[in-house]
Amino acid sequence: MAAGTAFTLVPGLHTGGWVWQDVAGRLREAGAEAYALTPTGMGGGNTEGAGADLAAHIADVLRAVDAAQAADVVLVGHCYGVHPVLGAARRRPERVARIVLVDTPMPQDGDTPAALVPAQGLREELLRRIAEGGPGQRELAPPTDEGWRTFGSFEGLGPAAAAELTGRAVPQPWGTLAQPLELKGAAASGAVPVTGVLCTANGSSLAIVEQVLALGDPRFRYLAAPHMSYLELATGHWPMLSEPAATAQLLLRAAAGEGTAARGPSAGEPPVHLRPFLIDVPEHPRERVGRVDLHLPEGDEGPRPAVVFVHGGPVPEGARPTPRDWPAFLGYARLAAELGAVGVTVDHRLHDVADFARAAQDVQDAVALVRAHPRVDGDRVALWFLSTGGLLSADWLAAPPPWLRCVALTYPLLAPLPGWGVERRFQPARTVRDAGRLPVVLTRVGRESPEFAATVEDFVAAAGEAGVPVRIVDVPSARHGFETYDDPGDARRAVGEAARAVLAHLSPGPKTRG
Repeated sequence: MAAGTAFTLVPGLHTGGWVWQDVAGRLREAGAEAYALTPTGMGGGNTEGAGADLAAHIADVLRAVDAAQAADVVLVGHCYGVHPVLGAARRRPERVARIVLVDTPMPQDGDTPAALVPAQGLREELLRRIAEGGPGQRELAPPTDEGWRTFGSFEGLGPAAAAELTGRAVPQPWGTLAQPLELKGAAASGAVPVTGVLCTANGSSLAIVEQVLALGDPRFRYLAAPHMSYLELATGHWPMLSEPAATAQLLLRAAAGEGTAARGPSAGEPPVHLRPFLIDVPEHPRERVGRVDLHLPEGDEGPRPAVVFVHGGPVPEGARPTPRDWPAFLGYARLAAELGAVGVTVDHRLHDVADFARAAQDVQDAVALVRAHPRVDGDRVALWFLSTGGLLSADWLAAPPPWLRCVALTYPLLAPLPGWGVERRFQPARTVRDAGRLPVVLTRVGRESPEFAATVEDFVAAAGEAGVPVRIVDVPSARHGFETYDDPGDARRAVGEAARAVLAHLSPGPKTRG
């Protein structure tokens, strides 16, 4: 197929066609046409400069499409480059055989490119400026070396390539960030097939796509659309620089129609997170206060210790039921109550990867409410974080209060995935060094994704160096979210073992750490 294919390769923010030159050369060696585009105002002799906007860059891609000699045109966009690619495909659906999105989510109709900038702080600043009606400047200055690293993982990128990325970066015209993308028509409807290249070292993978689909958020149904498929590449956010040969081969495979479709929930079957908890635990009286549920143990003895369970996400804002009514969290909270503690769940507002600060505040507010409750001994509290909720443990590990007797972590994420752009604060693998003798109970699954598993191993190593006592409960055969779909043998044992370990640290009397 290569001989009849023309690739137009469109770069991301602050870069030009130079980032694609090595890949383009390899595609030509395979017999394809390949054009590494430098958009207007991004260098390469184009002089419109700061006045360029998204429409100008769409026009640049259209000229490349019209100039192609091959019958099949494949448009390849990286980072910001997906916006002019999609805009051009909408206008030339009869010429475009395929769209390839390299390590970048699919924008939706009306989105501004600023909304997909991966660096959280910069994204929020850009969106604020747009909302206020203007940037106050014509161009966005290129990032420093440290700033580039907030855009995505440098995995596989050698020192020379990293230095070149910084040294050759150019200002980004403001209009290319603020102009909304019009995406109605063939490119949006599925007339043009789309391949997503998922760079796993940057935190994207087919497994994560399918986890998003399992939550049933209608905003992301397009991820499993018939015209969508996926290929994975084990490198960071700049595969054209870190793995040019593998990237060229992947683009040839995409052009040939290779790729795997993402699977959503099966029709008529509940999604994994709504299947029954693996332990049949009796219900206990439940008290609901705002976003907090307290599952109370039987008996009227004095105040009891509390275990606060913190879910992961992001969970769509309109998802129903909310996490505190998911079988796994009901099961955990009831199990804590069955063992004599107050089991607490909280619907924190982690609806997007930009929401970790808000979710952290929700958890703090929930803990304050729980400690003040008459049925709770405020000096005996444990916090139990699951999945991506593990990032919210960072503050508590960095400065453990005296009443916090234990932190539990179950198949956690313990450092932000690079492509998320989450602020530096949420890095438990770093803050655990300040946890002192605070006990940690860590449930580790053997079939974890490599991206999550790497953060767990970094956490365990850092805790060991700092002398933080970590009890590891290993479940070799289990996977992420095992409580609602794995074989209950080892999985049931692991849940019980972790719960008993946590409750042991909540026994009456002075706290004992270690």
